[in-house]
Amino acid sequence: MIRIDHFGYTYRNRDHPVLRDISLSIPEGSMIIITGPSGAGKTTLCRALSGILSHVYTGTSTGSIVIAGRDMMEYDGIEELSHTVSMVFDDADAQLIFTTVGEEVMTSLENSGLSKQEAEAELVRILDLLEISHLADRAPYTLSGGQKQKAALAATLALGTQVLILDEATSELDEEARTLIFSILRTLADDGKTIILVEHMIDEAAAYADICVLVEEGAITASGTPEDVSRIIRDALPPITKRPRKAGGAPLIEAEGLVHCYGDLRAVDGVDFTLHKGEIIAIVGENGSGKTTLVKHFNGLLKPTEGTLTIAGTPCNGHSIPVLSRHTGLVFQNPDTMLFEDTVRKEIAFGLKNIGKDQSSIGEVLEEVGLAGKEETNPRHLSRGERQRLALACVVAMGQEVFVLDEPTTGLDLAESLQIMEILMRLSDEGHGIVMITHNPGLACAFADRVLKMSNGKFIAATEA
Repeated sequence: MIRIDHFGYTYRNRDHPVLRDISLSIPEGSMIIITGPSGAGKTTLCRALSGILSHVYTGTSTGSIVIAGRDMMEYDGIEELSHTVSMVFDDADAQLIFTTVGEEVMTSLENSGLSKQEAEAELVRILDLLEISHLADRAPYTLSGGQKQKAALAATLALGTQVLILDEATSELDEEARTLIFSILRTLADDGKTIILVEHMIDEAAAYADICVLVEEGAITASGTPEDVSRIIRDALPPITKRPRKAGGAPLIEAEGLVHCYGDLRAVDGVDFTLHKGEIIAIVGENGSGKTTLVKHFNGLLKPTEGTLTIAGTPCNGHSIPVLSRHTGLVFQNPDTMLFEDTVRKEIAFGLKNIGKDQSSIGEVLEEVGLAGKEETNPRHLSRGERQRLALACVVAMGQEVFVLDEPTTGLDLAESLQIMEILMRLSDEGHGIVMITHNPGLACAFADRVLKMSNGKFIAATEA
């Protein structure tokens, strides 16, 4: 179905290749995992397989890619290729452009040539399959990150292409939802479709895939069964050591009876919450359980519908976002919503200028998050994981009392995730309070002082380390 022979690629205005001598054969009806550290070239490989590099970008390539018996360059552009290959990008927001989830999916179905009656039946089937029928009339911007990823996948499945590429398309899903997606993809492969999945959590996906490929520094360094490649990766990693629980200091966040409503939906429903100085709290729960809505109150992005909230001694009600954000730094679930400058250095400098803080620490912060040497790189040229670390660097450099991180390890492999945890532990030791939303229960249990589970807008369980 797909054959890649000695393929290499160098982006325009780059002096070194992002992909080097990639050779790979992907049989029809197989499911393949592509894994590796952020910045390794995984997304570029997906762009190559989708035809974007050949027909949209203006870089330089070597070697060849054959899809369904035809060389990539023989296709008449992306439009013709899109009848064979479709792709779910790592940024779901960039794919969701219509007013409702149902409209997103229906538009794809209409473009696939179905009659209106056939399209309406298929819409119901796909929404049911992904368990998002209740979101059909919701606007994409009101969804959680995981719900957005499901919606983007639904719209892509509706295209009915023979090849489906998913670039970190499960990164913001909870464990149950990831299992559902992997199972759906396996069924599609068994029905003859070819599935290419970029994934860091290969232990979860291993049972569903046929092949796993490890990409490092633009080259394939290992390939085989998912179990074999996972073993290679684990053997190269340090063991996770559980962090001893710390006694917290004075309260930094105090919420009592906190409620937030979106129309008739009580997204946060009577929450009591306290974060102490030096404490790390992990909040876990299913997609749409209210986690992100809750933490957006902590820097004033949302105001309580009911209840009281105090941040570092400052009551939330009656104070603006600029006032509250002096105390709380928030790293969003999607880093692209935070990044708008044309260099990495300028991104960090922007916030420092706003608070009149010295910029001499920029190099040290970039070193700490593993982005040293990329000061002049355009953030749009970074991988998803690198953009995630840059967003963290922007907030860490500000030095507020509280740091709130919504899925800080999205798009990162385990080694990079541990690096982020090391940063958070240092901040905790310095007395900062940390609130971390995560779908990684292992990291939550290993590094948080308390783990709070959320469901339907409420905390339903609490575990102390």
